[in-house]
Amino acid sequence: MKVRFIRKRDGRLEDFNPAKITRAIYRAMAATGKGDEAAVERITQRVLTDAESRFDEGHIPSVEDIQDLVESALMKEGLTEVAKAYILYRQKRAEVRESKKFLGVTDDLKLSVNAVAVLRRRYLLKDRRGNVAETPSQMFRRVAKAIASAELGYKKTAEEMEKLENSFYKMMAGLEFLPNSPTLMNAGTEVGQLSACFVIPVEDSMEGIFNAVKYMALIHKSGGGTGFSFSKLRPAGDVVQSTMGIASGPLSFMRIFDVSTDVIKQGGRRRGANMGILHVSHPDILEFITAKSREGFLENFNISVAVDDRFMEAVEKDEDYSLINPRNGEETKRVRAKAVFDLMGDMAWKTGDPGLVFIDEINRHNPTPQLGPIESTNPCGEQPLLPFESCNLGSINVDRMVENGDFDWDRLRETVRLAVQFLDDVIDVNKYPLPQIEEITKGNRKIGLGIMGWAEALIRLGVAYDSEEALRLGERLMSFISREARQKSVELAEERGSFPNFEGSLWAGRGFKALRNATLTTIAPTGTISIIAGVSSGIEPLFAISYVRNVMSGTKLLEVNRLFEETARRRGFYSRELMMNLAKKGSLRGLGEVPEDVRRLFVTALDIDPEWHVRMQAAFQKHVDNAVSKTINLPAEASVEEVRKAFLLAYRLKCKGITVYRYGSKREQVLSLRPLEVKPYLEEPVTVESEFAGGCPTDNCPH
Repeated sequence: MKVRFIRKRDGRLEDFNPAKITRAIYRAMAATGKGDEAAVERITQRVLTDAESRFDEGHIPSVEDIQDLVESALMKEGLTEVAKAYILYRQKRAEVRESKKFLGVTDDLKLSVNAVAVLRRRYLLKDRRGNVAETPSQMFRRVAKAIASAELGYKKTAEEMEKLENSFYKMMAGLEFLPNSPTLMNAGTEVGQLSACFVIPVEDSMEGIFNAVKYMALIHKSGGGTGFSFSKLRPAGDVVQSTMGIASGPLSFMRIFDVSTDVIKQGGRRRGANMGILHVSHPDILEFITAKSREGFLENFNISVAVDDRFMEAVEKDEDYSLINPRNGEETKRVRAKAVFDLMGDMAWKTGDPGLVFIDEINRHNPTPQLGPIESTNPCGEQPLLPFESCNLGSINVDRMVENGDFDWDRLRETVRLAVQFLDDVIDVNKYPLPQIEEITKGNRKIGLGIMGWAEALIRLGVAYDSEEALRLGERLMSFISREARQKSVELAEERGSFPNFEGSLWAGRGFKALRNATLTTIAPTGTISIIAGVSSGIEPLFAISYVRNVMSGTKLLEVNRLFEETARRRGFYSRELMMNLAKKGSLRGLGEVPEDVRRLFVTALDIDPEWHVRMQAAFQKHVDNAVSKTINLPAEASVEEVRKAFLLAYRLKCKGITVYRYGSKREQVLSLRPLEVKPYLEEPVTVESEFAGGCPTDNCPH
């Protein structure tokens, strides 16, 4: 008699699906490189026959019963290595289930333990006692329902809304696209603030400064990150005419923002993150550049210098340039541009700060120049914004888009179009922390669609990250996403109207008749959402092949890159000893037991020459409306000159900004490698904190 149902581990009955048995057998064979398609079919049939003879209508088999039959069938076929791999997989899954049970989360999507830990800590709703009150799929359903409700404003029927809600849900639950953290946290809740990125103006008055502090506090409380330009503040020692006192300068006021951020934890779930920008012509620029050399100073800030074309030309010609008092526009002194540039390189080498923001390049692409210039970005630099402007971001998991040695372009097209509609709907259902923010955000309707899982996608395609082919593929991919996103935005504009500030915009000047969103694409440092998706952050390379993760207090888990483990098993060089050795190194360099072509494919961030990091950023920037967040990771032994060369290359390749990080240059970092001088028998493994996904090495990356 045919088996019709199977009993899940939670007691629920589900339709019996033989395809799941086939997939499990295929994965076990692929992991060992044993067996073939005929064997998969034969063993599946044996399991079905055994199940039909063993379980009559009154006895419904459990998941464990069927798995026992698979083990038995593999052994009877003489595939002992495959059977062993299958048994080990079952044991591993059992350990994962126990870990999730300990976390108090019912995982109905088969996510990683660390993904569940992150969801529990930051995303899943809790009851009054602090107990988790929703599952991961219920979270995605909550978000999908809340965002689809925007369609009410466009006279969609209940049936149309339900269909869109289901599409949004499937896209997120399938880990094909995830929105930024505040959307996952707050959609469908009383908070309702869904944007990640904000820029707040800082005016040169006591009222203006402390209003900005207040606005920052409101935004951090709701889960957003903030960017500020302090370039309008008069320099230290300048006169304050109203009191005949002396101004204390931008850095002293930045301390107030920093301390306030320390006090306010973002919604109790996220640490506040800020970007502080000062123009290179400000008289206090040298003090700003060296600010992070003081231990513990401005810990809640990423800082960047806004450099313009005139300054960069002066650097290349070794000329002087003017420092200008923003209060009156008068020159205070002239300094050698190259000396200031070299100081930036020195400090970035020592501390990881400052980064550079190429402000003229940003404003050449400002979509609404009629509203004024852009002066600042969000905390990680990927979202240039006007004063009071906000933006919501989301990323497509391109690892899920690879099929049969190429991208599934049709599936990617559908995902891009649906993601654009999702992000546009977020603008309508969002609860804005300030009326000024709502006004300009709805006036421009900026969204930022990007990608994550780029490193895994390249590996699946057999392309090394640091190669010309990878650069070409990156350009092709982002060009496709940008084109499809813009086409969807045009269609939404034809149906619902263009963004209100369309007239006078860059797009109107380029001959567009209608466009729903002033910007459409951004590459963000996806952080925790890439942990949920189980892939690398943004367009970053792998940060390590095998490592130990601090999942929660006292609990550490060995994680091995799943694609590497699959490759190692299939190619026959897998061993537990190799994985443990890798966890001490992070990289495959010098491991002769790993084939050369595998070592070439699975390169890590610190294996890659800085030039390739910058060139990858530039390749994507060509087809991104906003900017690209990308960390130029350098090994501890990198020279100051390499930092300066990276800065210059980023400028010449028309990046909008650059962040360079030399390993070990920050006291607090979320990635720990073995010190070079430690002897082998004392080696500690590569260790990462629970929310590190690669790229940004500190905890000031809020996505």
